[in-house]
Amino acid sequence: MGGFAIGTTEFATMSLLPYFAEGLGVDAPTAGHVISAYALGVVVGAPLLAVGAAKLSRRTLLILLMASFALFNGMSALAPTYGWMLAFRFLSGLPHGAYFGVAALVAASLVPHDKRSQAVGRVMLGLTIATVIGVPLANWLGQAVGWQWGFGVVAVLAMLTVALVIAFVPQDRPEPAASPLKELSALANGQVWLTLGIGAIGFGGLFCVYTYVASTLLEVTGAPASSIPIALAVFGLGMTAGNLIAPRFADRALMPTAAVLLAGSAIALALYPFAAGNFWTLCLCVFAVGMAGALGAVLQTRLMDVAGEAQAMAAALNHSAFNTANALGPWLGGLAIAAGYGWTSTGWVGALLSLGGLAVLGVAVLADRRTRKPASADSSEPASTPIFTSSIRSGRAG
Repeated sequence: MGGFAIGTTEFATMSLLPYFAEGLGVDAPTAGHVISAYALGVVVGAPLLAVGAAKLSRRTLLILLMASFALFNGMSALAPTYGWMLAFRFLSGLPHGAYFGVAALVAASLVPHDKRSQAVGRVMLGLTIATVIGVPLANWLGQAVGWQWGFGVVAVLAMLTVALVIAFVPQDRPEPAASPLKELSALANGQVWLTLGIGAIGFGGLFCVYTYVASTLLEVTGAPASSIPIALAVFGLGMTAGNLIAPRFADRALMPTAAVLLAGSAIALALYPFAAGNFWTLCLCVFAVGMAGALGAVLQTRLMDVAGEAQAMAAALNHSAFNTANALGPWLGGLAIAAGYGWTSTGWVGALLSLGGLAVLGVAVLADRRTRKPASADSSEPASTPIFTSSIRSGRAG
């Protein structure tokens, strides 16, 4: 439910842009800075909150993060001017990455070690379902009764999440040895940076195509405007399917699954320019691109394996990386379009980004093998395993 609330506001803001731009008395390009402000809040808030809240229990942190998310989305609905809207959207973005990161850690701690990716995938499922249900609902409300309700409904969903966390997440105590300094140790870990690089580059291909799919449908496919929600829903269905299927394989072979997702994404993106001429082939291609969204859950589990004692920091940074991809992909795709290569050139750019992510993954695997080779005779378990098994045995959600 928390992922559903976050996904709804993240994606619905784009579709509500014309309405709140008019309501706040600014043009559309200026109103677009509101979306950038939210993304900036995610990038900044994820590491800062992970470090600052190191001494809090994870259950308490989830409650505080989602309560603040509800507050600032509610204030976004009441924003009297563009300046206030800009500020409230930045503040709304602050809890995003930290919430997903901590929620993934809690979910992983409640299942056996070989089910962690599936647990993380279930957390991310809310985000993907939001693209199918939440975004159209928020957009409909925005058109029917005013753009403010598009943000107001998110505030209600966030408060519902707070109630569900209170009701269902087990009580836990902060780790006695937890400290901001230990969380900051993630920044000195090469494998953490490589894993973040996989997401920041490899995920950019997905956003490169998603951002311009509506324009491609109108300008290249020649489809009516009424077909755009269908194509976007197909994309959301692909993400949902990916998050249900891929984590099952990731729990058996983590990095190979990530490699398959990136390679599959590169192929689907490379086929996109050829598929764009027909609505149904474009939808099939978009579905395949959407399935690569499961990379988020896979890399979240990878960070659990390599982050050591900086679990919260690494988990939160994962979402900073994906928001970096959300900026990088559309920017590079826009450059290709502006250079005269056409709307479908986003597929080629996206394919190169996916291959770039695959290259970083290859570097990470090779570096990991060199590091682990001396210890391979002693243990085949990841270094982080004791953290989770001890949590499961003690019955705590930390």
